[in-house]
Amino acid sequence: MKLVIEHLSKQYRRNFWGLHDFSLELGPGVIGLLGPNGAGKSTLMRMLATITQPSEGTIQWNDTDIVKSPDTLRAVLGYLPQDFGVYPNLTALEFLEYMAAIKGLDAKSARRRIDELLIVVNLVQAAKRPLGGYSGGMKQRVGIAQALLNDPQLLIVDEPTVGLDPEERVRFRNLLSDLSGERIILLSTHIVSDVEATATEIVIINKGHKLQHAAPEQFLQLLENKVWQWTTTSEALPALKQKYIISGTVRHNAGIQIRAVAEVAPTPEAQCVPPNLEDVYLSLVSQNGAGQ
Repeated sequence: MKLVIEHLSKQYRRNFWGLHDFSLELGPGVIGLLGPNGAGKSTLMRMLATITQPSEGTIQWNDTDIVKSPDTLRAVLGYLPQDFGVYPNLTALEFLEYMAAIKGLDAKSARRRIDELLIVVNLVQAAKRPLGGYSGGMKQRVGIAQALLNDPQLLIVDEPTVGLDPEERVRFRNLLSDLSGERIILLSTHIVSDVEATATEIVIINKGHKLQHAAPEQFLQLLENKVWQWTTTSEALPALKQKYIISGTVRHNAGIQIRAVAEVAPTPEAQCVPPNLEDVYLSLVSQNGAGQ
């Protein structure tokens, strides 16, 4: 199982590229696609889902060009778009039966699969309630269920936890981890903690370009001995933000505890601390400039 993206680009206007010269090779696992809003993540997801045609480059699924033969991938694709919508008057059961019919599942197989998925996404008790009364997290779980109807080999989820409460976000992350194994899962997000909790590989993207692709532990090595923590005053904070990449601030009685990225200790009292993924992400994106 292999997904190969080579020199992929999408041009929307003469001087605007949503994605430019993007290359990536992926195998089974959870791949976190991390970048600011407007970085090009959704553009890439739509091209991988065969919804949008690239302006340049190729996408190959198991050595087949899906731009020329999209049905090869569509048969094994599950997709949860960022703007996933539901029919509010349908129940979850009715909606999933409808989506199964669109995907070409026969009625008997569809019902068996839907029963399995309602258990997986913990919606058995709410299956016959209209979707209009569902919370955001419940609707997302219906979304992941419809994406899994055909037991996809490639599962694409675009900004799946936006708007979810903390408990629902953790439940969704656990679900993605449980689904990994012999499939490729692409998780596109700008929320670092979602990637940190689930991804086996991470791709950082900004302004339509790939910045880095590595395992989480390799990312952390990039900032070894370059993250510092110390306490300062509220008055000093604006100047420090201009000078350093500040990845965290915590207010307490003695002042503001700052976490920053720097080659050497910013002050004599600064202590070197182990880096986390948020430090690395902010550092890479800052070096590449702000998001679009």
